[in-house]
Amino acid sequence: MFLHYSYAQDKLYTNEFPLHDVQLLDGPFKHARDLNIQTLLKYDVDRLLAGYRKEAGLPPKAKMYANWDGLNGHVGGHYLTALATNYAATNNAECKKRLDYMLAQLQTCQNANTKNHLIWGKGYVGAVPNSAKIWSTLQKGNFEAFRAAWVPYYNIHKTYAGLRDAWLYTGNLTAKNIFLQFCNWAINNTAALSDVQMQTLLDTEHGGMNEIFADAYQITNNKKYLDAAKRFSHNMLLDAMAVQKDNLDNKHANTQVPKAIGFERIAQVSQDDKYAKAGNFFWQTVTTNRSLAFGGNSRKEFFNAASAATDFVTDVEGPESCNSYNMLKLTEGLFRTNPLANYADYYERTLYNHILSTQHPQHGGYVYFTPVRPQHYRVYSAPNEAMWCCVGSGMENHGKYNQFIYTHQHDSLFLNLFIASQLNWQQKGIILKQETVFPYKEQTKLTVSAGNSRFKLLIRYPYWVTEGGLKITVNGKAVAYSAKPASYIAIDRLWKKGDVVNIQLPMHNTIVQLPNVPDYIAIMHGPILLGAKTGTQDLAGLVAGDSRWGHIASGKKIPLNKAPTIITDNIASIADKLLPISGMPLTFTTSQIKMSTSQNFVLEPFYKIHDARYMLYWKVLSNLQYRTYQDSIAIVEKENQALQKRTVDFVAPSEQQPEADYFIPKQNSNTGNNQDEFWRDARSDGYFSHSFNTNDETHLSLLVKYWSTLCKTNNGVPYSNTSW
Repeated sequence: MFLHYSYAQDKLYTNEFPLHDVQLLDGPFKHARDLNIQTLLKYDVDRLLAGYRKEAGLPPKAKMYANWDGLNGHVGGHYLTALATNYAATNNAECKKRLDYMLAQLQTCQNANTKNHLIWGKGYVGAVPNSAKIWSTLQKGNFEAFRAAWVPYYNIHKTYAGLRDAWLYTGNLTAKNIFLQFCNWAINNTAALSDVQMQTLLDTEHGGMNEIFADAYQITNNKKYLDAAKRFSHNMLLDAMAVQKDNLDNKHANTQVPKAIGFERIAQVSQDDKYAKAGNFFWQTVTTNRSLAFGGNSRKEFFNAASAATDFVTDVEGPESCNSYNMLKLTEGLFRTNPLANYADYYERTLYNHILSTQHPQHGGYVYFTPVRPQHYRVYSAPNEAMWCCVGSGMENHGKYNQFIYTHQHDSLFLNLFIASQLNWQQKGIILKQETVFPYKEQTKLTVSAGNSRFKLLIRYPYWVTEGGLKITVNGKAVAYSAKPASYIAIDRLWKKGDVVNIQLPMHNTIVQLPNVPDYIAIMHGPILLGAKTGTQDLAGLVAGDSRWGHIASGKKIPLNKAPTIITDNIASIADKLLPISGMPLTFTTSQIKMSTSQNFVLEPFYKIHDARYMLYWKVLSNLQYRTYQDSIAIVEKENQALQKRTVDFVAPSEQQPEADYFIPKQNSNTGNNQDEFWRDARSDGYFSHSFNTNDETHLSLLVKYWSTLCKTNNGVPYSNTSW
């Protein structure tokens, strides 16, 4: 059954317009949304559902996906959300048909779990492999099976979110009923656990479980769900963030962001100041201290310490798409409570430069890592092959581009994003059309197409427009203002059909230094990150298959000493020396910049660069520095290249995904981080083991990096490598 689908969305996200009331007009975002729908409809729904049926004791109707099979069900939950948002936004009949089918199947699975698993399964609807053992033992306080599995709560959180969104965006009451029963299951399954046991449980990645219960509380006003939301909040992060302590170094990044989303949601529904402070400070420290020019964060999935920031340019596992997906969700929530322009500024930067860039513009594949290493590249997923976490969030990303263009609060309308679109503000009887080709032209035009109503129009004054540079006219008359960049300009009047607002948005070039590595810079034009293509050689795995590690661009690393370097004694002059190319908006040449190579590079929006190696961050050296740098980096790169060439297999101890694949039994073994290196140890007659793929080769050496006071030392410094 479908209600008028503005009802549910208003229930939780009170400042957002129903998706169907904001229509995208022609432009890059509409293209991405439409292409994404085509991509979504290539997936086999029965294969997405196979794990749910298997764990419910029902025969699967199709073969389960092989890739990331330890996370069966996680993409199915994202897929529910993607179907719901795209149906709500476009009224696509096939999306609705698939959504209805999946919900019917999930209801069948929930009923079967209730019948077949009397002790632990009432209300359960998940596809976690080995569900029966994991959940039946967990409810008794035995975490052995839970810890041996791959992040079970993270997995089922995606199903929770998909069910919520099926109700939220389409008003489907079946989805709401399944969702609430599923919430009851989790409460009952953990009821016997002490608070200490719960916190121990939350040491394992668990997605946004606290957010889900906050949503259930807002839906029902039943306090048991608010209690559950707080019970599923991880004090390790909550307590630190609430007192403005950044304890994120070397923590798995996308494990933390959903927790913060939950903190913010709990604050919204309960007005609990501790949770509000925690959610806000998390956003502040990540966006200010830990984000790159395109809005993304983390390397190798972890937040780095300041001393390890060079990893961004040496490694190929750059910021993860899921992180930005979740940071935008957190941003929307914070803006709902406190509509500040700096939230919208970050949202815009990340939307254009990271989210939009992670979809292939022809085949619609999704990107996992965005390498920052000079002259590396990205790889893309293929339907029904790679089933990474960023495939799931990617399915959602391109269906919600119309969600934050406009928001409302009381009688005020916020213009947050300059994207071609049309708003039907039903409450006011107003239709507002935004015509723009921004960022290719530095302007946008708003026209009241229908209706008459008094309201306050708040136009974002972006941080990237200089003070006094923003120009606004209403029906040809200039609007005076005293606002500064990174704020909103309010126009309060009786708006009538035919009114026209013109906004001039002059952009200029700026440089952005890599956090904690100031001699690497990115170049922005307004909010747009500019990149340069550097070649198409050796793009191994460009479109990934179903291999476990296919999401990593495994082609040859071009030595850093071969990367183009900018040579200048005045770093501030770089932005002004870029020359625009006539007839090609947002395109510049480096012909006037002194480089280490004679090659002239063309800079263009990074979101347009695909199927190629690229430069995002550029090394900048003075003339004196350049002469010594080349010699020193060449030696290091030669050693790294030689090691990479002879490496057959590799495991990173204590890192989540490698250990999920390589780890075998352990006893008295711990993990941690020392000097920005992850480690695993064994003590008190303990042990641990990893298995490696030798590719049937023989006479191999094992290279081990260790740190121990028991190791022989050289002048007091432990040897770091040994082989045998």
